[in-house]
Order: sequence, then structure tokens, then C-alpha cells
Amino acid sequence: MKVSVNWLRDYMPIDVPVNELAEKISRTAVEIEGQYQPQGNMKNIVIAKVLSVIPHPDSDHMVITQVDAGEGEPTQIVTGAPNVEAGQTVILAKHGSVIGDNQKIRKGKLRGEVSNGMLAALQELGFEDKVSPKDFEDGIWVFNDVDADQLTPGEDALHVLGLDDDIIETGITPNRADMLSINGTAWEVAAILNEEPTMPTFDLQESTTATTDLLSVTAPAELAPKYALRVVQNVKVGDSPIWLQRRLWNMGIRPISNVVDVTNYILLQYGQPLHAFDYDKLPAHEINVRNARVDEKIKTLDGQERSTDPQDIIIAAGETGLMFAGVMGGESTEVDATTVNIVLEGAVFEPKAIRHTARDQNLHSEASQRFERGVNVEDTFTAMDHAAALIAQLAGGTVTQGRVIAQDYKYAAPVVMVTTEQINHVLGTEIPTADIAAIFERLFFAYTEANDTFTVTIPARRWDITIAADLIEEVARLYGYDNLPATLPTGETTPGKLTPKQALIRASRHTLEGLGLNQAISYVLTTPEKANRFAMHAGQPVQLDYPMSQDRQQTRTSLLTGLLDDVAYNVARKQTDVALYEQGRVFVSDGDANHQPEEIEHIAGVITGDWTARTWAQPAQPTDFYVLKGVVEQYLANLALQDVVSFVPNTSHADMHPGRTADIYVGEQFVGFVGQVHPLTAKEYKINATYAFELNLAALIALPKNKTGYAAISKFPAISRDLAISINRDVTAAALRGVISAAGGEHLADVVLFDVYTGGNVAADKKSLAYTMTFIDAEKTLTDDEINAAMAEIESALQAHFEAEIR
Repeated sequence: MKVSVNWLRDYMPIDVPVNELAEKISRTAVEIEGQYQPQGNMKNIVIAKVLSVIPHPDSDHMVITQVDAGEGEPTQIVTGAPNVEAGQTVILAKHGSVIGDNQKIRKGKLRGEVSNGMLAALQELGFEDKVSPKDFEDGIWVFNDVDADQLTPGEDALHVLGLDDDIIETGITPNRADMLSINGTAWEVAAILNEEPTMPTFDLQESTTATTDLLSVTAPAELAPKYALRVVQNVKVGDSPIWLQRRLWNMGIRPISNVVDVTNYILLQYGQPLHAFDYDKLPAHEINVRNARVDEKIKTLDGQERSTDPQDIIIAAGETGLMFAGVMGGESTEVDATTVNIVLEGAVFEPKAIRHTARDQNLHSEASQRFERGVNVEDTFTAMDHAAALIAQLAGGTVTQGRVIAQDYKYAAPVVMVTTEQINHVLGTEIPTADIAAIFERLFFAYTEANDTFTVTIPARRWDITIAADLIEEVARLYGYDNLPATLPTGETTPGKLTPKQALIRASRHTLEGLGLNQAISYVLTTPEKANRFAMHAGQPVQLDYPMSQDRQQTRTSLLTGLLDDVAYNVARKQTDVALYEQGRVFVSDGDANHQPEEIEHIAGVITGDWTARTWAQPAQPTDFYVLKGVVEQYLANLALQDVVSFVPNTSHADMHPGRTADIYVGEQFVGFVGQVHPLTAKEYKINATYAFELNLAALIALPKNKTGYAAISKFPAISRDLAISINRDVTAAALRGVISAAGGEHLADVVLFDVYTGGNVAADKKSLAYTMTFIDAEKTLTDDEINAAMAEIESALQAHFEAEIR
């Protein structure tokens, strides 16, 4: 939340430098995400009054103005602003000034006419489009007549606009929703600075017209434990005064009109969302708070027509749904320039229902954020009354007599007990009872103390405090975390080490990185369309009840969908050579809501583009099936598995190429697959040919492994023999290698396929393969007879198993 330091100064004196104040808040309350002045490096920007406007003699869209900038003589400015008129009070960036983005303004000529500066729009002073008032989106900023009467030409415009204010951006944690308001922040800052805050006051004048004669309201307590309405009649909707507008835009909210701006101002001040309806647009004057019916249609203030869900809370007039309660108002009763009578709503809604609506509709608003986390229930009607008084003051209306109340939940202040001994035991301190009492006084917590036992009454503004541990935390914060004693752990220490599972996972990452892949970390949550892709396990993904977004609804059952998203992201940014891996968990449910989903460790990788880059000495090597298969083979070899690894062609994987995909087995156990991503799937992701693998890492961890150790290098020479065979085309190289290795005896050290041939001199249903076999004995030099005997065994085995023809 953005916090205006000038606004905080309305509550208490702040004499410390702003950076020091931010540091104190960070050390005591919540994280500080930023601290700045909106004016930045801008300078020499003043208030000016337009004296005259004449057409430019050499332009059909520019005019020549004479403005009073408080310098005695008029200043000539040439501008193309479509809304400039004589008599206006505007913003002038003078010669030598600096405006937004450090842009310098110089005296110059525009189409032959001298211009001594520039008439400025708010966007040119660094305002974001979402904050700048819509009325001035296409022109310069013009002060309204009321504000203009109070301004003097030559006055510092940056000060008038509030751009010299100091803004502190706080990162509010869920437990400190009380600081989502200036009032709540003021209480906290006052405790930090040991000051007493002065809370806002107002004077509410009511007419003799009873509000109950104009409206009736019903609201069940389970949906809205606190709900009331007020009516303000005969308002004149217009621009807000500059003091209110600068409060809003410094806090990141766009000024709209005096009525709407007041509700937003009160939201920021009290943390209490309010809503204003146009009374005369209500289809009925019986207001009902109820659950929505299935598929009711409500057009919200953002112009979108939305369908309701029975879990939504809506505000209805008669039978007609008007708005999503606590989330966003409806367009049908929007306050606009024609509004004369308004209805103000002040309420507390059931937080879970608001959270459901905000997520279901993807409509997260300032109001929903506060209703989800909680509001000060004792301020709800006070905030509404304050808003009514401000609207009457700024829009000239009259407030009718009394509120129409449907529910009025009464806050029962929790009473929490804590002792000095408890506090010091937890914190490891020796804080005296008097110092603890002083901290509670700084927090303005009512308490009694007897025999070092505190009985503390918790105010409604601190609904996060419910138990003794919460009070201990409050004492620690105000005492100062830096003042807590630092102690070393006591007791016997043991050396830390990785578990076998942790060690294997870490080794897996090192292996794949050594093989040229980079680690990626993807979201666990994905879309329903992607959740079941590449799945290796029976079951289904887990559906979230309240997903963060439409793209994060279900848990993944494969790592590859996230990796392909990463490839697509890189390819879209002209990074076409990508090699990534990810180690993480997939989640599989049996469909029973009472059972926890199974979490299974997986490891997966993807490669696309060139595996090796082109150099002067060699051309680029494109990625293919065998490149990635080699990566997988080396990874599995490093695991030292006892059982044989085999690759079995498979055409059943829906998202993999049917002719370039193999299942991976260790012994008889299926552990994963490797191959090319199906071209249609790659086209969907807008990527080129991509190769992928995924392995069940949990299964690999559980499989038996060989102990690895050092083997001495033989002192005796190795002997190589070549063998060429003709074999049926459907026989795999892996099957041949397995038979050769089994038949070759104990001295066969290596088998390498160095040639594959089909064509002339080979039958159409055959292929010719040539192998080099290397034999070695660590104890002696092998003889020809020993080698010949081993080769004979290999040839016999190949003929017996595959009817191979020795060439």
C-alpha cells in the first residue's frame, strides 16, 4: 500500500527523516517496498493563468497563448493542446525546467513562433494513465474554478499537485490488514515514534427527512454481519477539490468525481470500502443482500457483463441484482454527472464469499482485498457517516436523518492474559514489567496489571491479536528485534549430511548440467488442458477450489508442459537453441476428495535447435533423437543401476511423435520415455522440432544400484575385432548389443556400432550393421585363440537369436 507521509502528518508530528521512518517501519511492522517523492528530478514548473489564445498563423492545430506566470510580463507559449482556453489556470513548464522522464524544456520556435516553455498535462509530469483523470486524457491539466481562485501565478505547481510529498510503499502481510488504511498505519507509526495520533473528526448535519421513508433493507447476518445505508439528496456531481485529488493520485487511485472520490478517500483513510448508488436509478427501493442465483447477469463498472455463481453475495433492488457485494459495483446504478440523489452503503461481508467472487470473476479490487482480510467493524458506520458529511460538504447535498440498518454486529473485545515471565521466557530477555506496560501504552491497548500479569483488552482495529503469543510479538516488535540477545544453540551438535535421496537428486542436477542442460523451475499449477498431457501415472490432476487465475487451476501430472512453456518463451524472444531440465514433483489424485494426492519426484528435459554451434572447423549439429537419448543413457549410467536399461519403441503417447519415441525400462520396470514432441503439439506451442524425456525419479531412487569403486587401468594391450552382419530390419541395435555383450565373455570391454547400411547388395528386408568389439584382460595379454573363441560365441549367438548372416 502507498502511504502519504504528508497525510500521516495530519495525525501526529513526524520529525525524523523519511528514510529513517521507513527503516523504523521495516524493522518494526511490515516490509518497505519503496520510498520516493513523485516529483523526482522535476523542477521549475509553476502555476500559470492563460490570458489569451489566438490561432497559430502557420498551423491548423496549434495556438499561441499568452500566460501569466507571476513574472510581471506575459509569457508566450505555443501549444497544440485541444482544450486550452483563455481564463484557465494551468501548469507551465518554463524554459530550463525538467519534467517527467528527465525531459528538459527549452525555449524555441514552433512553426516560426517563439515558445518559452510548455503547458503540461499530468502524464508529462510522470502520472500514470491509470491515475490521471479521464477528463484530461487528451489535453493539458486545467484547475477547476474553486481551486483556481486559491492559486497564484508563479506558485510551485509540484507542491500544489502534491508531487513533493514523500510516499512510502508498504508490503502488507495477511495478518496486518489493519495497515491497509491511513488510520491503521497512523496507529502503528505513533507506537513506533511514541506519539499519540489524532484521529479524523467530522460534523454530520442531517435534514428532517427520515432515511427509513426512502429505503428499506434486508441482509442475513451470515452474509453481512454489519450492513446499513444512508441517503444524500440534491448533490451536484463535479470535480473534487485539488486537496482530495492529490490525496488519491498519490495513493495510486484515479480521481473520478466528488462523490466517488469521497468513497475512495474514506476507503484509504478507514480501510472501510463503501459504495454509492444512484438512488433514482434503483429499480426498486427495497435493498436486499442475498446469495446470487445461478447465472444471473450483472454488468459491472468495468463494462463487462458477468454471470453469477450461487456462492456470490450480490446486492439487489427488489428482484434485480445490482452488483457483486464487496467486489465491484454495477453499471446500472453508477453515479455519473446526472446523479442527484445517492445511496451510501457501509457493510462488512463474509470474507470467504468475497474471496470466492474475486477469484471466480478474476476481479480483485481495493474493496475485495480489504473485505477478504478483514476490516475494523467498529469503524464501518463511522466511515459511512464521515463519507456522507464530506459529500454534503463537497457536492452541496443534504444528508437524510438516520441510517437504515439491516445488521449491526457488536464487537466483543477479546481479553488476553500474558505474564512478564512468559514474555521474557519466549524472547530470552529480562524486560521489566514497567517497560512492558509502557509498550502496551504506546500501542494504546487498555490493560490492567497485577503481580506481573497483564490483562489486555484488544481494540477492534487489531483483529489479528487473539492469544498471548500475539501480545508477546507486539512486545518484541516495539522493544526492538535488534535489542533481543543473541545466543548460540546449546546441546550436542551432529554433523549434517544429505540423505541418499537428497544426494541422488543433487547428483542428477549436476549430471544434467554437465551434459549441457540448464535448470528450469516451472509452476506446479497449470491449465486443465495441459494438466494431463504427457502423464505417466494413472489418476487425475488435482483441481483447486480457488485458483489464482485461469492459467493456474490444476496441478501438473508431468514436468514437460512447463518446460515446453519455457521453450516457447525463449523461442518467442529469438533464443532458438534451448536445452533445459527440471527436477520436481508431479501430483496425481485418485479422485477421492478425502485422500491426499500422491506426490511423485520426476526429472525431465527438453532440447530444441542446435546441440552444438557452428564454428570455423565444423558445421552446427542439429538436435535429434539420438542426441537426447545419449543424454538419458549417460544420466542412467551414472546412477549405476543393477538392472539393464532398455529403450522400447512406443507409438501410444498422444503428445509424442509415434515414430520417434521410446519407453525406458530398467529391467522390467517402466521408468519414463524419450522422443520427439509431436509436431502438432510443437505447432500449438509455436516451437520448432523439440525432443523431450521424462523419468520417474522416485522409481529410479528406489531401484537397486551397484556399488561404484575404482578399477585399475590394465597394463596389457586391448585387442579390437570388427564384425559385419546382415539382419532383419526390425531388429533393434539395443537387442543386438545385449546378445553380443552376453555372449562375448568376461573380457569383452566395449561394443561400438560404427556403420549401418541398406541398399545395393543387401536384401530389401535386411540391413547391414558393423560393430567394433574391444577385448582386454587386466591380468595378461589375450591370445588370438582366446579372441577367436569369443568371436565364435558371438557369431553363434547372433545366428541363433536373430538368424544373422555373417558378412
